[in-house]
Amino acid sequence: MAMAEREKPKGASAQFDEKAAIDPELGQAEDIGISKDGLKVHPQPTADPLDPLNWSSLKKNSILAIVMYKYFMFTYITTTTVPSFSELQEILGISYAQVNWTVAVPALGLAVGPLFWSSLADIYGRRIIFLIGTLIAFVATIGAGAAKDYGGYMAARFFQGFGVSPGATVGMAVVTDLFFEYERGQKLGLWVLAIDTGLLVGPIIGGFIDLVSPEWIQWLTAILFAVLFILEFAFMPETLYPRKYMLARMAIGVPGGADIEKAGKLQDDPAKVELKRTTQLFLLNFRPVPGMRHPKPWDSVVRFVLTFKYPVVVIAVMTYCFAWYWWMLSIITMIPAAYVQYSPQIQGLLFLGLLLGTLFSEIVMSGRLSDHIVSRLAKQNNGVRLPEMRWVFRPLRTLVGLIIWGISIDKAYHWMVGQVAFFLSI
Repeated sequence: MAMAEREKPKGASAQFDEKAAIDPELGQAEDIGISKDGLKVHPQPTADPLDPLNWSSLKKNSILAIVMYKYFMFTYITTTTVPSFSELQEILGISYAQVNWTVAVPALGLAVGPLFWSSLADIYGRRIIFLIGTLIAFVATIGAGAAKDYGGYMAARFFQGFGVSPGATVGMAVVTDLFFEYERGQKLGLWVLAIDTGLLVGPIIGGFIDLVSPEWIQWLTAILFAVLFILEFAFMPETLYPRKYMLARMAIGVPGGADIEKAGKLQDDPAKVELKRTTQLFLLNFRPVPGMRHPKPWDSVVRFVLTFKYPVVVIAVMTYCFAWYWWMLSIITMIPAAYVQYSPQIQGLLFLGLLLGTLFSEIVMSGRLSDHIVSRLAKQNNGVRLPEMRWVFRPLRTLVGLIIWGISIDKAYHWMVGQVAFFLSI
């Protein structure tokens, strides 16, 4: 097939690369310099109404809410059982050290799952992976509620984490499918807020559900997964879009506020492209999404292993992840022991300091403020955005909060001191 030719746009911005090469057979097209506030827009938009970037704000934000729901459950499952630790010890006949592992095992499933799901989501699409994962988590939750021994309970807890794990890497992929780069600070801030609130709301809810029984903590979780599955099935279309393929065959879209008069046009319009995409795919699509180059199912594992070629990256990521999870999970699992004089319901409420600190951090320190800071820094960097521009340096605040909390427990200070320390530590 011959190379498609683009008409030279009249009155277009000088930032356009009018000789950008497009190869329809390979489905590749170079980025065209459409600008937003003087900065390059990414991903490259199309004029296709089936392009997720062109969907209405209501539709995109509704999908974002479903993704946030799943990411909320990502950590909710790990901590909602914490207030029932003493009952679980009696029911399963285990020690306090063993009951702590009931939080670690689903976290293991959360860590292993993305290595399995990520490449599959780039092959078969985001929707089907979300549905299968939620179904696995739902069945595993029923198993956890019905488990009568420690081994069965631990196996169910692992698959809870494994099933909900697409909320991480696949959830982030959905956000990048739906929104331009300059919008992602706020959207990813909300997405991260979901995982943070799940971690801290879980024990609050679990503490009160424990009034019924520890098993009902799992039954409620199963109900939440059932609702999530219905929402995913009914309101979450496929968002994996063959962008390079479509850019090679049709007009370039112009996002709202872009600083251009018009863009070059190719020969085809969206209606003439027969390739099925996004909302045109089957409700349950078990075939590779057409019009794209697909990775091998094991590519995510290979990329993970290859990351170790870059020790600086590995050390930084491992240090951050270990430090964050170590201090967070150590505090969460120690609250029942630190405040043993209180009932499970009161112990659950003691997570409010962490929750309020999280909300403050995400609303004040992230979101639109983060987008604004990145835009200002990018203009000073020749219009190039860098990931590290979103870094908010908060280790000192966390360190101070943890020290105050430790002293408050050691000296038996009023519980409010611990709440202030929790607020500072997030």
